[in-house]
Amino acid sequence: MKRAITLLSFGAILAFASSQLLAAGNAENGKQKAATCFACHGTDGNAVDPQYPRLAGQYNLYLQRVLHEYKEGQRDNPIMKGMVATLSDQDIEDVSAYFSSLPSKLDTLKGHISGNR
Repeated sequence: MKRAITLLSFGAILAFASSQLLAAGNAENGKQKAATCFACHGTDGNAVDPQYPRLAGQYNLYLQRVLHEYKEGQRDNPIMKGMVATLSDQDIEDVSAYFSSLPSKLDTLKGHISGNR
């Protein structure tokens, strides 16, 4: 029983550590790779036009997931599909690290949710 608990604990530690490593990316490299994103999402990730999501301060893994979903066709947006088509997994990690490292200017959801005016 003690051995099983030790193995489970070790497995949990490995899973946590590997998820942190997978989420890492390099924010400095991501800033350079995200240059084409700035036109819609802003250099600081806080898009002014409400049709474009604010990326600043979003969860790193969430951004990675969304970019992969656009790339794999699980999310249907022709503009985003074209933008992510050439990104490698490392590029996605780096771009996500960059935007997730930025401070968000979103202090409330008022006016940012459809039907909430």
